Amino acid sequence: MMSLARVYTRAQLGIDAPEVCVEVHLSNGLPSLSIVGLPEAAVRESKDRVRAAILNSHFEFPARRITVNLAPADLPKEGGRFDLPIALGILAASGQLPAESLDEIEFIGELALDGHLRGIRGALPAALATRAAGRSLLVPEQCVSEAGLVEGLPLYAANHLLQVCAHLAGRERLALHRSQPQQIPERWDTDLSDIRGQHQARRALEVAAAGGHNLLMIGPISPILM
Repeated sequence: MMSLARVYTRAQLGIDAPEVCVEVHLSNGLPSLSIVGLPEAAVRESKDRVRAAILNSHFEFPARRITVNLAPADLPKEGGRFDLPIALGILAASGQLPAESLDEIEFIGELALDGHLRGIRGALPAALATRAAGRSLLVPEQCVSEAGLVEGLPLYAANHLLQVCAHLAGRERLALHRSQPQQIPERWDTDLSDIRGQHQARRALEVAAAGGHNLLMIGPISPILM
């Protein structure tokens, strides 16, 4: 039985999506699940979501000592985006999934307790980085419109852990999502002259546009157009 599996995914670091290798090892000892590799609280809590999702999807959760390493170890990991790759790593390490099916695909997604997939933030940077790495990407259905903006990326979407496992086992393949070309309007209906107030934000936009600089906007969008 295969006792070691590797699954590739992406972390979120600003507008970057560095690669994370999820290594899962099963060994003898008291049944336990430990996650190492600088995980924050939401990642450490994934052990409960993953266990419930595996059991509710009618798979066997291994009664062994399970160690999950999120490499590289010095990169902070946050959010529920690692749930799906951790679950797949456990299933592959325990022989319930073919480990070789994980080599060319990257996975991101949060798991509900019943095995359904929930969307995550930062699907677009993850899609760009995955294309650059030469792999395909599997995301929750809620993220397919965002990840689908990247042309030339083999993209799959699923709603449930069972769909992902059926695809990897070759029983029921997921449809390949085709990117939709974006229509860029020739003329915008609004410009900076339509904004009332927001003097500092306008100044930042004007300086960025005049100098051809990049601009990163963070936070909720408020109705500033009059």
